[in-house]
Amino acid sequence: MSETTASQQPSAWRTPLIVLVVGCAISLLGFGVRSSFGLFLGPMTATHGWDRETFALAMAIQNLLWGAGLPVAGALADRFGPARVIALGAVMYALGIWWMANAETGIALYMSAGVVTGMGVAFTAFSLALAAMARVVGPEKRSMALGLGTAAGSAGQVLFSPLSQGFISAFGWHDTLLILSAVTLIVIPLAFILPNDTSAPNEVDSGQTLRGAVKEAISHRGYVLLTTGFFVCGFHVAFITVHFPAYVIDLGLPAYVGAFAISLVGLFNIAGSFMSGAAGQRWSKKYGLSVIYFGRAITIGVLLLAPKTEFTIYAFAGVMGILWLSTIPLTTGIVAQVFGVRYMATLFGIVFFSHQLGSFSGIWLGGYLYDTMGTYDPVWYAGIVLGLLAAVIHLPINETPLQRLSAASPAQQR
Repeated sequence: MSETTASQQPSAWRTPLIVLVVGCAISLLGFGVRSSFGLFLGPMTATHGWDRETFALAMAIQNLLWGAGLPVAGALADRFGPARVIALGAVMYALGIWWMANAETGIALYMSAGVVTGMGVAFTAFSLALAAMARVVGPEKRSMALGLGTAAGSAGQVLFSPLSQGFISAFGWHDTLLILSAVTLIVIPLAFILPNDTSAPNEVDSGQTLRGAVKEAISHRGYVLLTTGFFVCGFHVAFITVHFPAYVIDLGLPAYVGAFAISLVGLFNIAGSFMSGAAGQRWSKKYGLSVIYFGRAITIGVLLLAPKTEFTIYAFAGVMGILWLSTIPLTTGIVAQVFGVRYMATLFGIVFFSHQLGSFSGIWLGGYLYDTMGTYDPVWYAGIVLGLLAAVIHLPINETPLQRLSAASPAQQR
């Protein structure tokens, strides 16, 4: 293993347990705050007289910038360690939400909630925390650690969705955004607790460069299939996060039902993430992903056919929650298993960009088609078809770890 600089050497007090706890806290705060943004669609559009496409496009831009910025953030974290990268992201995140609260025009909303917040989310992304967590545990515990970090993000969704809805009811949407802006700053001190060591304790350094790692990955068929399939995850998750509260209101149900449903998604995904991490530790990760995507397609189909009652909404939220971010421990697990963890943040960042292209598509199409057709049904049907395609796409992936002969001659086994 290559020697790290003195500044990168992890302190003795930074035990794996501390790193895991702090990584989970960063994941909880970062993901929890952004999971509540869909609750602002109704009040912000009503206040400013915007249509849903205006708000949806801002959220779509946010997801696109999150995806575009994550490979850059990942490369910087892999090169210099995660602390400064995540701290910088927290500042951008807070600034973007503050500006979002004070945006008076659609352009200002696109720049604040879209561009600045999107970059802030990218530089504080839970995937950077997951990479740090993966480096402090051995391969035999890695899937469970990734599941733990993902579950923490879901716990943030459980916490922030009803909390934000309560704040909106009590203080209004503007002041609630200011509160969320302040909350994101808590990430800064947490970031500097993470070790800046970019090596893993049980992995031999082959001397591979970042450029070589990226070139190796994009020429690997399994990596390309994994990246393609992750587009579907983003399409499902982002559309539901942003548009589901409004969809519930359109059904004639109270606003609290949508907020509680989003919270339930996060609650059940805590179990789903743990189950996914445990399953990935014992069985094939690609088959697990296929099952998850197939399950999502079936769940959406049942929602469209079932009577639209509170029970139906809560049941959908619970089942979808099991399948929600349970893709992440398996997807990141395949990246780490095949390519190692040295450049995991960068390689997963590229995969995640595809996820965010899907997020952009799901959010924007939801707003555009609703404004033009008065219904979300076409997007739901697209979600079913994409789920079935993703279930098939993951089947040919080769999960065998690459064996590198030397720093200059990697064995490209696929």
